[in-house]
Amino acid sequence: MSPNPVLPEKLGHVVKAPGETGTVKIVVDDLSGLQIAQFLNEHVQEMQAIIPSSESKHALDLDDLRKPEITFWSVMDGATLVGCGAIKRLDASHAELKLMRTAPARRRDGIASILLEHIITEAKRMGFTRLSLETGSYEFFLPARKLYEKFGFDYCEAFADYQADPNSVFLTRHL
Repeated sequence: MSPNPVLPEKLGHVVKAPGETGTVKIVVDDLSGLQIAQFLNEHVQEMQAIIPSSESKHALDLDDLRKPEITFWSVMDGATLVGCGAIKRLDASHAELKLMRTAPARRRDGIASILLEHIITEAKRMGFTRLSLETGSYEFFLPARKLYEKFGFDYCEAFADYQADPNSVFLTRHL
């Protein structure tokens, strides 16, 4: 696998969070491990069960997540994967928050907030001045939308290659 040109210089970031070890570590992940493959497969299955329309599904598969314009992080609590997130470079100043997921057993533990703060910091460090995202409009996605609002994201029109869709909402934040 060729090196990802947008990889942060610092491969690991240790932060205090609820968990067995008292800290979690956020690391750039090359998506080669079985644990992350299973974690992402569970995510895709969950999204397929929630979102009725195939046109409204925007999840990337493992091959797409390995592309050079994607930077992917895993959140580890010891040896246990508890979350993940990714950004996709859209252009020199604009990135898309492409994926965020917390292990179901760790939801409401602060993992998503820690990861989102890390991603925003890294996006700024990479030189992006805008970070946008698409998420679902269903009730299931309400906690995610509230999290993004808490971190300063505002609702916006569809961006990049997205089209207006009643199953999607779009948010953006200037960094």
